[in-house]
Amino acid sequence: MVIIRGFFRKFVFSYYNKMIDSKKLGINSTCVHVGEVKDKQFKGAISPIYMSTSYAFDQVDVKRYPRYFNTPNQEALCRKIAALEHTEDALIFTSGMAAISTALLTFLKKGDHVLIQQVIYGGTYNLIAKEFEKYGIEYTYTESDKFQDFEPLLRSNTKIIYIETPSNPLLTITDMKAISGLAKKRGIITMIDNTFASPINQTPADFGIDIVIHSATKYMGGHSDISAGVVAASKEHIELIWETGINLGGNLSDFTVWMLERSLKTLNLRVREQTKNAQVLAEYLEANSSIKKVHYPGLKSHPKHAIAASQMHGFGAMMSFELKEGIDAMEFQNSLQFIKPSLSLAGVESTILSPAQTTHALLSEKERQSRGISDRLIRFSVGIEEPVDLIADIEQALLKINKVDL
Repeated sequence: MVIIRGFFRKFVFSYYNKMIDSKKLGINSTCVHVGEVKDKQFKGAISPIYMSTSYAFDQVDVKRYPRYFNTPNQEALCRKIAALEHTEDALIFTSGMAAISTALLTFLKKGDHVLIQQVIYGGTYNLIAKEFEKYGIEYTYTESDKFQDFEPLLRSNTKIIYIETPSNPLLTITDMKAISGLAKKRGIITMIDNTFASPINQTPADFGIDIVIHSATKYMGGHSDISAGVVAASKEHIELIWETGINLGGNLSDFTVWMLERSLKTLNLRVREQTKNAQVLAEYLEANSSIKKVHYPGLKSHPKHAIAASQMHGFGAMMSFELKEGIDAMEFQNSLQFIKPSLSLAGVESTILSPAQTTHALLSEKERQSRGISDRLIRFSVGIEEPVDLIADIEQALLKINKVDL
């Protein structure tokens, strides 16, 4: 199957469009032009959609099928994502969790051990807690995101170090270069959830991380209308993930693939504007007497601000903040008129939610508290709106619930 897929990739790339050297292109040009499917028949300005689930078997060793991740739109989009993440190859999945589970199960088997950063996305935590014991896979969580916490927990059977930076929802920062260096000395694979940063603000492959994962539902999609996941890595690692992927069946429909390619064209423009807005909002919230603490790596008060500055191109548009005692988190959210309480994040619109009741609801109260996720913690995804309007909405909400003296 690997030989078949490799042959097809060479065929489709040469047939549909000549490779653009993304290393010579600016980031906006890469977003727009790398990974296009050329419309040779009608010369349309955008990629045509190939929706077929049945293709002719008219060439030796070529098997084109959606579950093989090798339809024209799938193959082309993977090129764009790989170019953005500075990797050799990529695969796209139906969701971020499909990408995460497929990547992890590719390299783990019964008796293997995975070391995981303590504060990670709740869905990933639940996958590990609910499924890994069934497969006889051992796992350990670090005490924090500090590099010093990782090495003592490594075992002779450790196969993967899994990190998330910035993390969900506390925006902790992990030193990628230090982690990759530790792993390479021991022949361990490193994986990162890069969703919060996006490839615009962070390219982990440049720091030696082996496998980069995204919930493309978030910044890559960017309009709250796509569910998708991404894995970007070397060709060698992607081939192995592909072998597992065709068995698990997490391929993405070609219409959604086409929508995702459309969205990626504006990725840099959107994320840069959102990142700029987030810095303004973080500084406002930090100075607000109603806010107990703000978690944002762009603030100098963030304990890992220097590390974030050394490995990020921008500090991102995600943050979280904790309301002071006496302010009910749900009442605050329901009092907002402009910022939307929402289960997802990273759309062009600003959204907000309580992690304790959503992303980390499957954890026990004790587990949440041990990870610093209180009931008053608010996760804030900053959109492209003018910061003055977002600040005004927060101010009116605080006034409305009559908990503070404004």
